[in-house]
Amino acid sequence: MSDDQEPGLRYPLDEHPEPGDALELAPGLLWLRLSLPFQLAHINVWLLRESDGWALVDTGLFTNTTREVWKHVLERILGGAPLTRILVTHLHPDHAGCAGWLCRRFGVELWMTRAEYLLCRILVADTGKPAPEAGLRFYRSAGFGPEALQHYAEHFGGFGRVVAPLPESYRRLQDGDRIELGEETWEVVVGRGHSPEHACLYNESRNVLIAGDQILPTISSNVSVWPTEPAANPLLDWFESITALEDRLPPDVLVLPAHGRPFVGAHERLEQLRREHEQGLEKLRRLCREPRRAVDVFPALFKSRIDDRNLIMATGEALSHLHYLEKRGELQRQADADGVDWYRIGQ
Repeated sequence: MSDDQEPGLRYPLDEHPEPGDALELAPGLLWLRLSLPFQLAHINVWLLRESDGWALVDTGLFTNTTREVWKHVLERILGGAPLTRILVTHLHPDHAGCAGWLCRRFGVELWMTRAEYLLCRILVADTGKPAPEAGLRFYRSAGFGPEALQHYAEHFGGFGRVVAPLPESYRRLQDGDRIELGEETWEVVVGRGHSPEHACLYNESRNVLIAGDQILPTISSNVSVWPTEPAANPLLDWFESITALEDRLPPDVLVLPAHGRPFVGAHERLEQLRREHEQGLEKLRRLCREPRRAVDVFPALFKSRIDDRNLIMATGEALSHLHYLEKRGELQRQADADGVDWYRIGQ
């Protein structure tokens, strides 16, 4: 991902840290970048000064490369000061990957919302297991053929290869909680849709939001249906969270996203995100005048080519839009004799 600017957003910083380096945004607030081996090439994580060390928000993938970078950061950038607690915005591997390892290394608590903690532990426990029949049935119903199903089966259970096992206990974050980190108070602001109970952190005195993946400046976070909850309606959760964030956040808040550069213009960006999905829904309404499977509707939602690398996420996002329209009564779904679901505008 580039740091290309979206219209209506303002980027107050002219620089960003190189991967493995840190930049002081304000006294006691460090911005650290970690590399990712994906098209999305980095994640931003945040260090907050406390009296006896540093609190960390998000952690990077659990890989040999990231662990070596953390050793460098801890020794050279933090000067040997310990981490005091680990806060994770949500369960995805680039955010939660090193959390368990760092918690054990420093003997500190993990802070997460309940849904994110429990689902992360479930997914880590799937590591090395064969693909379940429920998962195969789910993707078969979306229109996967034998090759795509085989690819899914071969890659199932890989979550725990880049996520260290979480601690057996944790401190629960809940929407509206106020947490003292050093001399600053941060309020937990929960969003949904991208993940089940994503925690953002808002500092009113500094007017700063650590946003994780809930508000990104140049890309839209994936909003997907997964085999673990095949009837879910996450796009409704996403729309409701956009409205809630618009109500709770000041227009001039400085947003610290997990990917891209810090920016001002949260309300403009939230409206852009809403509009992107609404445009996708309108294209689906036109496309589904004839029966379509989930795999048939990619052109209505994505500009990029869909292949083995992004097929699972694209399918999940397509289903989130189809489910949204189905649950509004606009689409009808019918399974054929092979168990494949076909969606069509209601007659």
